[in-house]
Amino acid sequence: MNISTQHVAVTARPEKLSADAADAARKAAADIRSARRRSASVVLAFGAHSIKNGLSPVLIRLIEDGWVTHLATNGAGIIHDWEFAYQGASSEDVRRYVAEGKFGIWQETGFYINLAINIGAYEGLGYGESVGALVSRQGLDIPSEQTLLRIAADSAPTDPLHAAAALDLLAVIRQFELSPGFLAVPHPYAAYGLQAAAYRLKVPFTGHPMFGHDIIYTHPMNQGAAIGRTAERDFLSFADSISRISDGVYLSVGSAVMSPMIFEKSMSMAQNLAIRNGTRIANHAIYVADLAESTWDWDAGSEPPPTDPAYYLRYCKTFSRMGGRMRYVQADNRDFLLALTHELSGISDGEAHDG
Repeated sequence: MNISTQHVAVTARPEKLSADAADAARKAAADIRSARRRSASVVLAFGAHSIKNGLSPVLIRLIEDGWVTHLATNGAGIIHDWEFAYQGASSEDVRRYVAEGKFGIWQETGFYINLAINIGAYEGLGYGESVGALVSRQGLDIPSEQTLLRIAADSAPTDPLHAAAALDLLAVIRQFELSPGFLAVPHPYAAYGLQAAAYRLKVPFTGHPMFGHDIIYTHPMNQGAAIGRTAERDFLSFADSISRISDGVYLSVGSAVMSPMIFEKSMSMAQNLAIRNGTRIANHAIYVADLAESTWDWDAGSEPPPTDPAYYLRYCKTFSRMGGRMRYVQADNRDFLLALTHELSGISDGEAHDG
């Protein structure tokens, strides 16, 4: 697909939305309006397919209009979004290229994303923010070796972590013989880049990768230290947003592993601090949307036994333990996010169209 012709328009009509899912979208929209009136967080965490399905214009509308205050995705979501902004496409024949030993071994993706993360680690940026800056700036600022050596020496006594990041970037610059100055990296489809839009709007867009899961780790420019520095900043940024989730909304769309795992750790951290300050995080709404069927009543206060298939919907088990109100929605990510956006933006059925 080419993102310029096959993206999902904000006014596109949801195709297969059940009555229950439509009701959930309406109630989620009402909860989001209430949350924003209270200045509470509205966090949307999503899997890579929300990007790969061409939904970036829909998600951009949600942050442009101020409905969503934080976006979070996994490493693959970061990559798909960048590839769409850079070349308008993000796909390959996995079976064929694994057999040929070429799956994911693409110079542009590995080189530019890793370089952005290495520079972002040095500049104090997060994982998603580093890639958003690359797209938004249409390139990268490469410091000179002399600058990095001076900063490493000056920072070492008081800020050794910054000194280490400067030396790590120096190693990359030397290994790849990079010239100092601005490296132009045109992104013809930047208008479809969600990370770039978040960077422009100063909305946190955090990346939560797992090492070895993503194709950029096969490139020789990949540096574990830079991945760790930027991903740690993103996790702490995510936790900061969760600390303001009281009376807020958490949307988990199509993420069976990343979203529930980072939420439960962040919630525990944030709740710990809240209790120490004499308050509690409460009254938050959690909406979990995925394709899997769930027949268990998660509102009953109990969990299914191991003999019930619902027991293995790990994300439902996790979110049902997180306080607040959890609602599971069986729906395609495209249809649920479109319905939610229509509710929030006031797009009527008559204004929606196929596509």
